[in-house]
Amino acid sequence: MLPRGRVVKIERVAGAGSSWALCALDARGDRWVVKLRGAAQGTPPLVAEVIVAELAEALGLRVPSRALLTIDASVTSDDRHEELIDLIGRSVGDNLGFRFLPAARRPSDAELAAIEPREAATVRWLDGLVDNRDRTAANPNLLVAADALWLIDHGAALPFHYRWPALREDAPRRPFSPTVPHVFAAHAETVAALDGALAARLSRAVLDAAVAQVPDGFLLDPPFGGADRARAAYAAYLWKRLVAPRPFVDGA
Repeated sequence: MLPRGRVVKIERVAGAGSSWALCALDARGDRWVVKLRGAAQGTPPLVAEVIVAELAEALGLRVPSRALLTIDASVTSDDRHEELIDLIGRSVGDNLGFRFLPAARRPSDAELAAIEPREAATVRWLDGLVDNRDRTAANPNLLVAADALWLIDHGAALPFHYRWPALREDAPRRPFSPTVPHVFAAHAETVAALDGALAARLSRAVLDAAVAQVPDGFLLDPPFGGADRARAAYAAYLWKRLVAPRPFVDGA
């Protein structure tokens, strides 16, 4: 399971996307980027962040390390604007922290073009699997730190979990069809060449282990009668999506 810690100070707002993000310090003085459970879309983006990060690492990609970070009434903040104070109040309990990457920066267009084809294709393959349409040239959700590429911000992935009751049996077999081309769409041939090898790395055991990292407290809404049944539904959906021929290999 994910390690645990406690936020003692919020330094600044780092972003206001699907789950907001705060730069914060824990009780040991370590710095984290914290995604909040009290943001408008609730805990589903945090579920997606956990699962996609685990799958990315299983494929050999880099994601900042993660922890469950508790926010309580004792937390202090350098930023006291009303909306943030309200959001913190709605985020009491476990939130999702990502280890802060010192000196991290967004890659330039030239650096994106120069990424090793196998790595770029693996990112594209993963995003197709989890239906992450939020990695475009305008918003790649990638960082460069310590001369390495890191994947961030996967809260928009797994969009099917917003419509559990309406899902049909064929839902996992739908193609990956983003309205804006993926940042690595040019690597389609390499994606196809790597497809079998990448799928082989995501066994059912790997899928089960990935969803097992999602804490019970993030699985509040799916109509399954318990966190374990919800985890099983996530794993089953992704397992069906991995059946060859995989519907997400072709396309943008």
